[in-house]
Amino acid sequence: MLTIVAFVAALGLLIAVHEYGHYRVAVACGVKVLRFSVGFGKTLYRWKPARQRPGQDTEFVIGAFPIGGYVKMLDEREGEVAAEERHLAFNTQPLRSRAAIVAAGPAANLLLAILLYAVVNWHGVEEPKPILASPVAGSIAEQAGLHGGETVKRGGFEGEELRPLRSFEDLRWLLTRGALDGRDVRLEVAQGAAGRDIRLDLAQVQSSEVDPKLFRRIGILGPWTPPVIGDVMPGAAADRAGLRKGDVVLSIGTKQVVDGQQLREVIRSGMAEGRTVRETWRVQRDGRVLELPVLADVAQEGAAKIGRIGAYVGAPPEFVLVRYGPVDGIVKGAEKTWEVSLLTLHMMGRMVVGEASLKNLSGPLTIADYAGKSASLGLTQYLVFLALISVSLGVLNLLPLPVLDGGHLMYYLWEAVTGKSVSDAWMERLQRGGVAVLLVMMSIALFNDVTRLFG
Repeated sequence: MLTIVAFVAALGLLIAVHEYGHYRVAVACGVKVLRFSVGFGKTLYRWKPARQRPGQDTEFVIGAFPIGGYVKMLDEREGEVAAEERHLAFNTQPLRSRAAIVAAGPAANLLLAILLYAVVNWHGVEEPKPILASPVAGSIAEQAGLHGGETVKRGGFEGEELRPLRSFEDLRWLLTRGALDGRDVRLEVAQGAAGRDIRLDLAQVQSSEVDPKLFRRIGILGPWTPPVIGDVMPGAAADRAGLRKGDVVLSIGTKQVVDGQQLREVIRSGMAEGRTVRETWRVQRDGRVLELPVLADVAQEGAAKIGRIGAYVGAPPEFVLVRYGPVDGIVKGAEKTWEVSLLTLHMMGRMVVGEASLKNLSGPLTIADYAGKSASLGLTQYLVFLALISVSLGVLNLLPLPVLDGGHLMYYLWEAVTGKSVSDAWMERLQRGGVAVLLVMMSIALFNDVTRLFG
């Protein structure tokens, strides 16, 4: 139920903001707006404000299906317009006014994203400290000389000025952008009193999608956590071996264990000829050191077999409150919106040329799933989710597809360059092509949704 409510609320808000952008600028440009609708299909609720702006007689409507919306304006191409109202019609407005009205919808979504990110920045978020866990064996991070336990102070792309990284999420975002853009990342790390620079060669990653395998290749999977055993599943390998919640793992066989990430990797890789190997674990429990023989269970992960003990491994990481002041919060919100917009466009471009997997496309089922999960984690996470979807909606609508706002802006660009509007015949052909492209994209996104959720 929470998933449905969170999904409908998210769609309703984002669509209403998008259409309000069109509506508000249309009114400011002197265009008569006949209807402002959020949703399609059967009308659930309608009203007309008693007081309206001069020249306006707008009906506000909520439809049964919140999958879109529209602002219907007076337009000679859609019906007869009285001579005395011709100056209020959309099609009679100057080119700059028509372009501003069309662009206002996506712009409203991007402004909403800035505001949502700013609210999150002002409120503050508890995020893991940027302390690195042990890198994956043979990964880029290990080759760069990272060992685990280092605190990341600053980071950035090769050739650019390094910026402070206040949390592990800042680091993860930097690594994601670097891997997808094929750009090397520089980190300034400290361990104890010593500090040094690290260069991560992410140009060699060549990732087509963001998935757990991407971060395994980079080698930085999560923040540092102590090697502590958490909840133990009854009857699983950990329970059979006598491991208990709160046990601190000191070593496995001859390997010294320094953090939770290394412990997870040792458990996963403790295989020989497709079978797990029984090893002696030295654990600390209530001030005593115990030695326990542990035989992990075999689990299938894709085409590979890995070891699992049936227990939560690693205690929660250290957290830090990331909060910004009034001005910095807005600036950081604008920066995040800009970065997410560029990354979205970059990924779309790579998908078009075949350099990125179409698996990155998500549809309504995945969005609904994320809406429910983010809402269950609290208001802050839900606001971050709304900001991300608002950016995506704004960028998507600016794409030069005829049925989207970006397509209409392309028509106006043609008109500005040639002095002639696009003919009705060409308009119809382009509209059909745009609808076909959107249907293909929606079909792929829906297939990806079903595969992710039910595959």
